[in-house]
Amino acid sequence: MTTYFLRALGKLLGTLLIASVLIFLILRVMPGDAATVALGINATPDALEAWREAHGTNSPLIAQYVTWMGGILHLDFGTSFVTGRALTPLILDRVQVTLIIVGLGMVLALLAAIPLGTLAAVKHRSPLGVGIAGASQIGVALPSFLVGVLLVGLFAVRLGWLPSGGWMPPAYDFSEFLRRVTLPVLALATVQTAVMTRYIRSAVLEVMREDFLRTARAGGSTWNRALVRHGLRNAAVPIVTVVGVQLASMLIGAVVIERVFVVPGIGSMLVDAVGQRDLQAVQGIVMVLVTIVVVLNIAVDLLYMVLDPRIRLRESS
Repeated sequence: MTTYFLRALGKLLGTLLIASVLIFLILRVMPGDAATVALGINATPDALEAWREAHGTNSPLIAQYVTWMGGILHLDFGTSFVTGRALTPLILDRVQVTLIIVGLGMVLALLAAIPLGTLAAVKHRSPLGVGIAGASQIGVALPSFLVGVLLVGLFAVRLGWLPSGGWMPPAYDFSEFLRRVTLPVLALATVQTAVMTRYIRSAVLEVMREDFLRTARAGGSTWNRALVRHGLRNAAVPIVTVVGVQLASMLIGAVVIERVFVVPGIGSMLVDAVGQRDLQAVQGIVMVLVTIVVVLNIAVDLLYMVLDPRIRLRESS
């Protein structure tokens, strides 16, 4: 287990190093000049050069990269090229907003998808199972922003039960936080419930054909007990893989939901930074997103060992 963890840690660090180099180089070859964007097209050559000197953009690329990475290692993302504000508190504040929405959306989706997917698999020959499978197929085809618009039209405009957008930190007013977070979480969870239901249905159907379930039933267990006690744990391995992938896609795709509901998340900040050509902010935000995605993948790999003893035995041998 320790060897596997150290190997995973090395994989994490290596992946982040390669990602940081790619992020830095790709942003540097983009057309345009950050100094001109910051100061305007009427800035004098002396002013432009002074700006580049102050922000280090006229230094060799290797020096710029080392300076940037040195700051990253100390959780210092530098200052915005456009506003001059420190980026670290802004990025950390925005990313926690996105993580709250994505995390709640995935939890809600799993709470609905696990029983629905299992029921669709167990009743796959009945009208109920076919109906769940068909509804999930329709849900997969719906984009999350359309679901968000429909939810706003129903619950905010027509019924007036919930606000149409905005954000309230939970530490300030938890009840208002719940009111404002409900619609964006539902918009994300609706689509993810459909996606996860289909994957869970497929995983449970596959497990239902395995010999160990027949053995458990021959030993006196009922079908439901055998499925819950033995089947779902074996089905959990592919489901965990899908959850990791979907969390990463939700994290990146949350920018659309943040725009629909005017939520100040990391996705909205990234779009604004790209529009303003704030390279320092863009590379910091992208690096944070890449780090979260890579950590999720490593966590999924480690969770495999907890769920499947065969993986532990293979890694320890």
